[in-house]
Amino acid sequence: MKNKLILFVLAATLLIWYQLTKVEDEFELPIFTPADLRPTLVHPSLIGKTTHEIPNFSFTNQFGDKVSNEDVQDKLYVANFFFTSCPSICIDLTNNLKIVQNAFDDEIIILSHSVDPEIDTVERLMKYQEINEIDGNNWFLLRGDIDEIIKMAQLGYFAIASVDNYVENSLIHTENIVLVDNQQRIRGVYNGTSELEMSYLIDDINRLLN
Repeated sequence: MKNKLILFVLAATLLIWYQLTKVEDEFELPIFTPADLRPTLVHPSLIGKTTHEIPNFSFTNQFGDKVSNEDVQDKLYVANFFFTSCPSICIDLTNNLKIVQNAFDDEIIILSHSVDPEIDTVERLMKYQEINEIDGNNWFLLRGDIDEIIKMAQLGYFAIASVDNYVENSLIHTENIVLVDNQQRIRGVYNGTSELEMSYLIDDINRLLN
């Protein structure tokens, strides 16, 4: 009788483990659209939309080369916003993105958009790369017209909701890091100042890669 009870408990444990594993394996990352997000995160022109793709873009990286949506076509990438003179969250963002980059070889691309392009010249971005020991093979520090940067922040990555969040002569501050899949769809938004959330980001990238 005792042996039967042990076998029953073991079988029940294995069944529960199988069900939990099965659910985890079948979990799919959501595809974020404006309708899925709080209105405070979405530009008024996008509220309620049930589809979303990253708009076309073209910026200059730390090497002086153009980087556009064509360069990330069919690839996974993560995007964020920063500026080289930022004394606060940008330092954490950069250090945590290094954790993400080090977890992969060349399977992903990182796009960091400067929100202070007047100061962040190509030369300054390259210096930032050197100081922070960034691998520039698949991590691009981008600069461009500030209006285009704001457009990407508002209409592309939902980093700021509307022009009301952006005051002239001020700089965009957001800790969000956005995961974009190979079809230009947002699959996750993470707090870039949190190492724990970077572990979630790494797990989610692996899901999409596999």
